[in-house]
Amino acid sequence: MLTILKTAYTDTRAADLAWGLGREPLPALAVLDLQLHDFAVQLRLLGASHQVLLEGEGSRCSETVACMSGNSTPLPLGVSTLVDGREYEFAARVEELSQGAFAGRAQELLALVADHPHGLAGTFPGSPNAFTALLAQWHEGTVGWRTWHAYPQEGRLVTTRTCIGARVPAALRPPGAGGLDMGGLPNGLPSGLPNGPSGGMADGPSGGMADGASGGVSSQMPCV
Repeated sequence: MLTILKTAYTDTRAADLAWGLGREPLPALAVLDLQLHDFAVQLRLLGASHQVLLEGEGSRCSETVACMSGNSTPLPLGVSTLVDGREYEFAARVEELSQGAFAGRAQELLALVADHPHGLAGTFPGSPNAFTALLAQWHEGTVGWRTWHAYPQEGRLVTTRTCIGARVPAALRPPGAGGLDMGGLPNGLPSGLPNGPSGGMADGPSGGMADGASGGVSSQMPCV
């Protein structure tokens, strides 16, 4: 799903992005609701930022990458923790590209996400290479998503990758590794956008995604 975001381009520096878990739903410009096996997943575009909400099998997760104040962390290269008793892994990287390479990469990614049943992308008026995109997947008991945040004025592309794995029995968790409790989040996912319909509910083959060694994109890759 591809949409043009009805807003001015904000969050215009890659270095401004921060990461956080457990935040309540933030105002979204576009939303896509997915059902991946027993998990409800909601992809939310916040402009040049994203939020992903997950609920299912007794677990909840809220991941936000945006310009945030308060309880947030500068965008980390990697995180491995427990969220509601499940394995949570997050990784991020920043690519610096020439103007020509950036334009080609942007259009390649937008084409991939726009045509994928589990993808949501938004571009900004007047700048087709300024975009935010999310793509979710299910693979062998693991829920995952990739996101791309494009900053053409800097020639930077921020890529994140998240995997939610199996529940870890309490008896097998290391001492003090209880992980983040999402009990403070409201029950259920929010119902789309306040001023219009969401992207709807999609269910189908996971597809998957990954960056290739040459910088290209594959639509078949497990979330590991």
